[in-house]
Amino acid sequence: MKKILFLLVALASAACASTPAATAPRTTPADASPASRSELAYIPHERVEYHVNRFSGEKRAEFQSYLERMRQYEEMIRGRLRRRGMPEDLIYLALVESGFNPEIRSLAEARGIWQLIPDTARRYGLRVDETVDERNDPEKSTDAALSYLSYLYNRFGSWYLAIAAYNTGENRVGRIMTEATGSEKGTDEDYYRIWDRLPGETRDFVPAIIAAARLARRSR
Repeated sequence: MKKILFLLVALASAACASTPAATAPRTTPADASPASRSELAYIPHERVEYHVNRFSGEKRAEFQSYLERMRQYEEMIRGRLRRRGMPEDLIYLALVESGFNPEIRSLAEARGIWQLIPDTARRYGLRVDETVDERNDPEKSTDAALSYLSYLYNRFGSWYLAIAAYNTGENRVGRIMTEATGSEKGTDEDYYRIWDRLPGETRDFVPAIIAAARLARRSR
């Protein structure tokens, strides 16, 4: 699922030049089970700090506007995440994808607040044709996006890997994980173990989401 991440287009070359920081000891996929916590795990990394500084510095006004737009969807999305036993921090995936602007459209024809491409949307029950595009429906697209993320978590055993697969495609992440570790399933730490094999956009995708979640919690 190759998309242009609109918040980070200008950063792709810088992301490719970065090197991953040391990671924590390996854990089992069960440690990151959907019901285990409402927050995504925080693994220190230089790109997380980069985005914390960027969102609280030069992009502060823009970031605040995304948080303002998030308010109209927040209760609905958090409620559905809780009912599914999924981390509520996944709401910030939509923030990074679209800034909660339903009019955003990528070069890969992704649309809506979750930036679903047509094939994925149809796979999870949305109508996408010449007359109706249910990706523009916040509630229906949220259900589809969360179903897809749940599938990705079950496939890879890690929210970090699931988020990476959401951005760059599940088969690519599966292939890279198998080559690097011998198994598709892994841990959040494995995201940084395969970090340098991922496209530049995807290298910044997870760190940007973690940074957004940390800043949003500070501002409450």
